[in-house]
Amino acid sequence: MRRQAPAAARNRQPILDVLRPRLPARGLVLEVASGTGEHIVYFAEALPHLVFQPSDPSAEARASIDDWARTLELGNVHAALALDAVSDDWPIGQADAVLCCNMIHIAPWTAAVGLITGAGRLLPAGGMLYLYGPYRRDGRHTAPSNEAFDRDLRARDPDWGVRDLEAVAALAASKGFGPPEIVDMPANNLSLVFKRT
Repeated sequence: MRRQAPAAARNRQPILDVLRPRLPARGLVLEVASGTGEHIVYFAEALPHLVFQPSDPSAEARASIDDWARTLELGNVHAALALDAVSDDWPIGQADAVLCCNMIHIAPWTAAVGLITGAGRLLPAGGMLYLYGPYRRDGRHTAPSNEAFDRDLRARDPDWGVRDLEAVAALAASKGFGPPEIVDMPANNLSLVFKRT
């Protein structure tokens, strides 16, 4: 049942390097769209003082996540929740941090709206929303590979596509978040770190 995504193995350590000094000393970390589960189990192994709550709308993904956590015997990873970011009714009432990697470009814009709205409901003042993936900046792609990726995404679904960083930041501001801390990542990706005001 365990699934693997080659990109997860490549980017999990650079993401952890950004998260480690920014996550709280204790508390519950919700990951939205956990996919295969490889990210969350890697973070949970490295950060045993935190409790991790994976989630995904796909039953197949949730089975993979739970299989990874069982196999690695991780007591600080809860069973994966069925959570659709677009829904107003999330199956969790609070979190100390919310993570979401590589979702908002492979989903309609309504998923980004739902994600950031939901994170705004869950997080306390000072709580962190972390987003990872490719972004356009100042209306332009940051690399030819991202432009080609964007074309491919939009050919697969016209509602998908690499998002404008400024649009994401404006959406977050409208939901009670401060401006993002932006960290350049390998392979022309960015980490965006928002704090709940």
